[in-house]
Amino acid sequence: MRPRVSVQDPALRNGNFSLRIDPVRSEDAGLYEAWVVYNTGVQSCQVDLGVITVTLSPPSPVVENEPLLLSCNSSHRASLVETRWFHNGHLVPTSGTFCSLHGALSILRPAMSDAGSWRCQLRYSDNEIISATYNLKILGFDGPTNPVVYTAAGSAAD
Repeated sequence: MRPRVSVQDPALRNGNFSLRIDPVRSEDAGLYEAWVVYNTGVQSCQVDLGVITVTLSPPSPVVENEPLLLSCNSSHRASLVETRWFHNGHLVPTSGTFCSLHGALSILRPAMSDAGSWRCQLRYSDNEIISATYNLKILGFDGPTNPVVYTAAGSAAD
């Protein structure tokens, strides 16, 4: 088995046939099936694993005032009907600053206040709703927009 995939051997003796994948990748999406043969009986189960990803372009670090794109994609097979974005739990309206299109959110001039938890929510034609979160970090100056620094004449101002 690949190193990211494991089963817990001690748990197998207790009837726990869980498969652990860590970290999950987009290519892990698909149908998984387990068969257990015990004495004369056979038990099976199937799990359809769906994967949702949120990616950042350009990749981190994000610098204040440089445009960025958060993309939200899922392995779900139905047609995408709606994408909604939430910042720190609040719905983000599409405006001059935020532009949402086909699962992606463009932030034209990210500010320090845009750092934090971003959640995309995808709704599909079969009414399935899927969401994922991305913790955005922004490098910049979190202070007054026009700082004034005073220094004594003849000394250095750092």
